[in-house]
Amino acid sequence: MNPVEPTDPSRPRVPGVDPGVDPGVDGTSTAVDGTATADARRAVIRKGIWVGVATGAYGISYGALAVTSGLSVWQAIALSLLLFSGGSQFALIGVLGAGGSGASAIGTSTLLGLRNGFYGIQVSRLLQVTGWRRALAAQLTIDESTAVSVTQTDRDLARTGFWWTGLAVYVLWGGMSAVGAVLGDAIGDPRRYGLDAAAPAAFCALIWPRLGTRRAQLTAVSAALIALAVSPHAPSGIPVLVAAIAAVVAGILPGGPGSAVRSAAESAVGSAVEMRSALGSGSGPTDAAGSSEAPGPDAGIS
Repeated sequence: MNPVEPTDPSRPRVPGVDPGVDPGVDGTSTAVDGTATADARRAVIRKGIWVGVATGAYGISYGALAVTSGLSVWQAIALSLLLFSGGSQFALIGVLGAGGSGASAIGTSTLLGLRNGFYGIQVSRLLQVTGWRRALAAQLTIDESTAVSVTQTDRDLARTGFWWTGLAVYVLWGGMSAVGAVLGDAIGDPRRYGLDAAAPAAFCALIWPRLGTRRAQLTAVSAALIALAVSPHAPSGIPVLVAAIAAVVAGILPGGPGSAVRSAAESAVGSAVEMRSALGSGSGPTDAAGSSEAPGPDAGIS
């Protein structure tokens, strides 16, 4: 029998070796023509912009609440441009608004921002940039830019999704934060406009297609239930972090999400009660209506 020639179409093509095969962002091979098609690229750009619009719109809420919590307009804007982490920002103003110390606010904010470092590990391998571009990529590495990026099957599209989403969210989040900080009380409670649902809805739409297996679906649902269970006992932002840790544990342990998440939930609720007592009973700034509940970080960039 004659050996199979390299040009034989029946021969399996090797990702990263044969032309026309891209390794993909998740290790799977994807047949491409060397670059992403123009139509696919435009679709990814549109997705990134719309995610930026949905997420950035809730920056109005952050700006208004930041000023209510005692920050100046310029401090609120600077926090969005420099920290650029919605979860951490809401946690910081939540602790300050509840009368907590600056150290407690910074500690809680920093703790919530740690997960972006884990995102950076995957994003760094994907983008492969150096110098100032690497620093810019680190600043733009958040939930939304990472989610749009890793849901692409082509490396070039993944890079396009990361940059367009990250920049769109950065510009709109900063701009809307400024609007909220300047207008302040004139806006009232931004939640009455439904802005608090826009960002979570956009993020769920990005993540849902990735939950293709029963294990992934169970892990996601279990993490959501843990967040709900912890919420009454923990400061703003902590439930999201606890749920994320539980999801990671459930994904690593061979026993599956069931027993792992149950065990994590028991310890998580106990730890949350202790943390709540340590940081104080309030979870957010008091708004004009007298409510002491601030929107959680799941309502904006993270």
